[in-house]
Amino acid sequence: MKISNNRNTSLARNIKRAAIGFALSSVAASASADWELDAEQTALHFLSTKNAQVTEVHQFTSLSGSVTSSGELTVDIDLSSVDTGIDIRNSRMKEMLFNVSEFASATFEASLPEAMLSGKAGDVQLGPVEGMLSLHGMAAPVTFHIAVSHVDENTVSVSTTQPSLLNVADFGLESGVESLREIAGLKSITTTVPVTFTATFTK
Repeated sequence: MKISNNRNTSLARNIKRAAIGFALSSVAASASADWELDAEQTALHFLSTKNAQVTEVHQFTSLSGSVTSSGELTVDIDLSSVDTGIDIRNSRMKEMLFNVSEFASATFEASLPEAMLSGKAGDVQLGPVEGMLSLHGMAAPVTFHIAVSHVDENTVSVSTTQPSLLNVADFGLESGVESLREIAGLKSITTTVPVTFTATFTK
């Protein structure tokens, strides 16, 4: 059976339109995809000072998070992953400070400016990110000053440009700090905690 040229032309046009539509929808889906935190390329550190002169660096080793296409950031911190470099101190922090049996994680939520997510490879955006940190059953506003570096179209690197200072009283942790001080036989442990991080998000 012979197919007319008109039918051939119409069929070709429909195939072309379908292909263009699929390509455009794929690009749009990629542009609106969520960013996922790469835990292997992420580090969160905090400092403590005891007896007014000895400062030590600690970290959390298990984090997860994402940024939606609309800029809604959520980062969850597994408090049982606290690593102070000393096993007994890790156990004391989990039990006496964070009470991980009841409060297993901390969560930071914020809305990122659109400019921080849009950019080409090599671009760097600087600015503050204001959000809410939920920890130990309480929530308080926290601001991080960050640099966002666009590695490529599917990777961004985020790091603090200065420490953010958290007050343990904002999260009801004063008694926990005091318990740690007593059991360790220390004169003092500071209740203002500097926090820094580096993080990588991919999509």
